[in-house]
Order: sequence, then C-alpha cells, then structure tokens
Amino acid sequence: MSTGQAAEEEADAAAEPPALPRVLSALFYGTCSFLIVLVNKSLLSAYSFPSPMFLGIGQMIVTILILYVSKLIKIVHFPDFDKSIPVKLFPLPLIYIGNHLSGLSSTRKLSLPMFTVLRKFAIPLTLLLEIIILGKRYPLNIIVSVFTIILGAFIAAGSDLSFNLEGYIFVLLNDIFTAANGVYTKQKIDPKELGKYGVLFYNACFMVIPTATISYFTGDFQQATHFQHWTNFLFVFQFVLSCFLGFLLMYSTVLCSHYNSALTTTVVGAIKNISIAYIGMLIGGDYIFSMLNFIGLNICMAGGLRYSFLTLRGSSKPAQSGDEVNAAPESKT
Repeated sequence: MSTGQAAEEEADAAAEPPALPRVLSALFYGTCSFLIVLVNKSLLSAYSFPSPMFLGIGQMIVTILILYVSKLIKIVHFPDFDKSIPVKLFPLPLIYIGNHLSGLSSTRKLSLPMFTVLRKFAIPLTLLLEIIILGKRYPLNIIVSVFTIILGAFIAAGSDLSFNLEGYIFVLLNDIFTAANGVYTKQKIDPKELGKYGVLFYNACFMVIPTATISYFTGDFQQATHFQHWTNFLFVFQFVLSCFLGFLLMYSTVLCSHYNSALTTTVVGAIKNISIAYIGMLIGGDYIFSMLNFIGLNICMAGGLRYSFLTLRGSSKPAQSGDEVNAAPESKT
C-alpha cells in the first residue's frame, strides 16, 4: 500500500463519525419523515385542506420560533445575522421552498403507494449531485443497490392504475429539489460557517415572507382562512402537529446529513416511503392492488436494505477527491 493510500485511509477513519450517532440520526429522520407524511396525507386528503402553502408557512413559523427562543435561552447557538449570511446560504432557501411546496402538493395529488414509488427517483439524482458538487465517489456495490431501488420503482410504477399527470409532475419536481437540498445542506452545515441550526433558522427566515406573499396572491391564504374545519378540534390538532413535525423533519434531515452522506439520508427516506406503501395497502383506502406493483415494492425494499447493510458495514464511505488524496501525503512530508 502506498503512502498516499495509507494517509487517505487514516484521514477517512478520523473523519468518519461513530456508528451509533449515524444510526440514531437516520432512525430519527426516518421516524419524523414517516409521521409527517401520514399527518399531511390526513390534512390534505381526508380533510381536503386546500392550502399546502399555508401549511408550509405554519411549519416555517414554528421553526423560527423554536430556534429563536432556543438561541435566547442559550440551548442552541448560531451566528447573528450579517450581510454575509445570504451569500453563505444561497441557493438553499430557493431549493428548500421548492422541495417543501412540491412535496406537499404531490402528497395531495397521489395515492400514498404511488407517491412513495416515484419518490425513489430522488436517489440517483442525489448520487449524481454528490459526485458533481461534492466530488464524492461510491463503490460499485452501492451504485448497484441504488439502481435496484430504481428498478423496483419502475416495475411498481408500470402498474399504476390511478395515473395522475399533475401529481407525477409535482413528485418528480420534489425528487429534484430533494436531491439538491440534501447535497447543498451537507455542503452548508460546516460548523465554521452557519452550522446546523443556522442553516435551519435562516432558511425559514428568508422564505417565510416570500411564501406568504405567494400564498396571498394565489388565493391559497384566503382558502385556508375560510376553511370550514377550523372549529374541528381534531383537524386543528393535526394542523399544529404537522407544524411541529415540519420543524422536526427539517432538523432531523440536517442531523442525518451531518452524520451520514446526503445519499444515505435520501435512501433512509426511500425505505420509510416503502414502509408507508405497505401500510397504505392495509389502511390507506386508496391503494389499487397489483401483483406487479407489489413485486416492484419488494425489489425496492431489498435494494434499500442492501444499501443499509453496506452503509453500516462501512462500504459506502465515499472516496476522497483527487485533490484531497494528493494533499494527504504532502501534509505528512
């Protein structure tokens, strides 16, 4: 083994977080993501709440309040605002709002099983963006696992008997924004810059007013304020719960990306979505059974579990870029 290779392995070992935080952060993200899809599905479909943007605004406001109060009482720390913050954060706010709104809209337009199938396409997009933007490299077994998930998604989607073009467009846009959000979040959460909490706080701050403006001028805000179920305690409870889960989902996404790769965060979301598909078969009420769809979902799950096994075993550790490899032996000399 060459000196450069040895130095590279030593650097990787030092930088790799312990297994327990990686697993716990992934489980936390998967749980939050699982719960918020169920709650949002109930709000937007069962109650026919007409205003996904208004729901997103509620989630942003809760995020701002929680983090601002936590900073005041010194539970969390992030830099005060200055003119460099927008430059450091860009383009995350734009990606974040696109991800948020397309996700809410696609949840409402599609059945849960088909929503979860089409969300798998965020995985190869994340893989591609990590290679292009972050300069990462993954071994062949990881790439095969990723495309096994995609194969299963193609098989499952091929039997969709409830085709909805608008829903498909929204969910594919959501895939693009999810991939970009994960990769750029990984890039921006450097503790020397904004850190985890700074990214969350300033993302929400920069986007809440533009989103509220769009909501008002598109009629989304008016539809929300005139919604008939505001006197229904169960609806209000689920709306407030969704707002808090929105904060937890944003936080858990950043946390999972911090301890793992953006690709791992996306795959965890995919495994969560497959679990929701299985539940949707039993209790969702909007699943049209097809053997082809069922086989495709099982192939997706097999690919996701294979990726999880390889990740926990450490096989998914991204290789360093060429510049980093060259820098390693130079630093030793």
